[in-house]
Amino acid sequence: MAKAKLKTQPTRTSVAAFLNGIADDDRRRDCKTIAKLLKDVSGKRPTMWGSAIVGYGKYHYKYDSGREGDFFRIGFSPRKQDITIYIMPGYTNYDHILAKLGKHKKGKSCLYIKRLADVDMKVLERLVRAGWKDMQRRYPE
Repeated sequence: MAKAKLKTQPTRTSVAAFLNGIADDDRRRDCKTIAKLLKDVSGKRPTMWGSAIVGYGKYHYKYDSGREGDFFRIGFSPRKQDITIYIMPGYTNYDHILAKLGKHKKGKSCLYIKRLADVDMKVLERLVRAGWKDMQRRYPE
């Protein structure tokens, strides 16, 4: 089976311009802080994926079904309701860290926070580092 063509693809859009274009001052500041955190953890330069996701690193996946593709390892997006932080191994194995994070919601690979003031930044960093390391184990570069 050929590579799946995902809607969310890397683009040449400037990450700095995207972040500077966030209208709300507090959200822009929070997103720049998250961008720095993810860059520090990954050691990778950010890339825009689609029109609204900032991603770090890249990996190639292949499912048992034969479907395969490329995606970012960690990333975030300043969505309308919440800032969404993505770690691709998902958050299901990190309940022990999430319990100490602060106010948040989660999906499989999505962590939703309203603002950084609602969470413990040291715990957020620990969580992102754990997700990055997990991806490095699963998909070595």
